[in-house]
Amino acid sequence: MAKYLTTVNGQTFEVEIEQDGRITVNGTERTIDFQHITEALYSAIINNKSIEALVEERDNKYQVLMRGDQYEVEVLDEREQRLMRSSSGFAVSQGELSIRSPMPGLIVDVKVSAGQQVEKGMALVVLESMKMENDIKAPRAGTVVRVHIAKGDSVEQNRVLITLS
Repeated sequence: MAKYLTTVNGQTFEVEIEQDGRITVNGTERTIDFQHITEALYSAIINNKSIEALVEERDNKYQVLMRGDQYEVEVLDEREQRLMRSSSGFAVSQGELSIRSPMPGLIVDVKVSAGQQVEKGMALVVLESMKMENDIKAPRAGTVVRVHIAKGDSVEQNRVLITLS
């Protein structure tokens, strides 16, 4: 099963796709037959209604034109959701903050050292997981108090990587 957090024009939906093709949206199962027609044209039969959609990817979001209406769609898979929560979720504005690994993996690069000033959104560590490299970013500006890992280390989910103050 694959889970996606999908935001359409600001409204968020949880979409689950089962291996047998069943699709659930916010806990309600939907009957969908989906076909890729051309590079940007898709055809779907949703609950026995035929719909065609033009889809264009721009700035990591999808622009979807369907039945004359334009939709902006952002899709995050489970891995991207964990990364987003770990790098930009709840942020402590002062005091020490532990930056933890959102998933198990291998430390490919450590981009900061103790005593270094960092800005919000700055890449601190590169973590390889599931054959993909992921930047772990600072959730706020601060000073690196301690680096708990080194390049080449294997880490488990929730292991402290960096401490900021």
